[in-house]
Amino acid sequence: MVAVEKALEQYGAPIYVRKQIVHNVHVVKTLEAKGAIFVEETDEVPEGEIVVFSAHGVSPAVHKEARQRQLRTIDATCPLVTKVHNEAKRFAGQDYDILLIGHEGHEEVEGTAGEAPDHVRLVDGVESVEHVQVKDPSRLVWLSQTTLSVDETNETVARLKERFPTLMDPPSDDICYATQNRQVAVKEIAAESQLVIVVGSENSSNSKRLVEVAKDYGADASYLVDYASDIRDEWLEGVTTVGVTSGASVPEELVEEVLAHLAGFGFDDVREVQPVDERMRFALPHELRKDLRAS
Repeated sequence: MVAVEKALEQYGAPIYVRKQIVHNVHVVKTLEAKGAIFVEETDEVPEGEIVVFSAHGVSPAVHKEARQRQLRTIDATCPLVTKVHNEAKRFAGQDYDILLIGHEGHEEVEGTAGEAPDHVRLVDGVESVEHVQVKDPSRLVWLSQTTLSVDETNETVARLKERFPTLMDPPSDDICYATQNRQVAVKEIAAESQLVIVVGSENSSNSKRLVEVAKDYGADASYLVDYASDIRDEWLEGVTTVGVTSGASVPEELVEEVLAHLAGFGFDDVREVQPVDERMRFALPHELRKDLRAS
């Protein structure tokens, strides 16, 4: 979000963004109001204009198309996604088959697979493990989409290793630290809550995983909402304890609005759960940093 805001300040509107910069309805609406134009593909961007690539990353084919259309690009890919891209390229260069654990059709999966299309085999959950076909079972490594459920990913990896005992682990964990931290926190929250409300959008993979984790770890019910106004009164009937969490890209103001809404129903005794103190900060895309320094 910050990259698009800074680009609008630096270059003026319009700024084109390929796909949603992050999967959050409020963030997209806010940026559109400031002059961002969201498109599905680069061929929708007029030649010579500026296009921002979303945090989920893009394939080399998308970069190539942007160059052919003489677009000025700002690559806002999350560094954790870039790490997975680099791992895919490295293992493909060593002629490994890459078992990419992720959801079919997700932008991040498409971008990573595009780095090594002849080597990547998509594994969309435990149920798809039996259908995976590989060239050489002795040269396999797994990678994952960064926004998955940690538990589900571990279950999928365990099943893959039953089929392919020599399957190699990636050099480091691929799942986003913010995604992991929220899943750890929601497990603690769910164990003490009858209802868990997750602030996030329907197309946000990490937000939807939080709903699933909450149900798996003790909550009687869990719902995903974009705004406080989405909370239905009947969800709160007979409930004495409510847990609240949010997806990794959700603005804090939306969480505060949910807490204020719940306080109006008597849920005003709030205890914060934060198992891990998040201090990691990422720099702006280098193309944008260069122009900001020059100005």
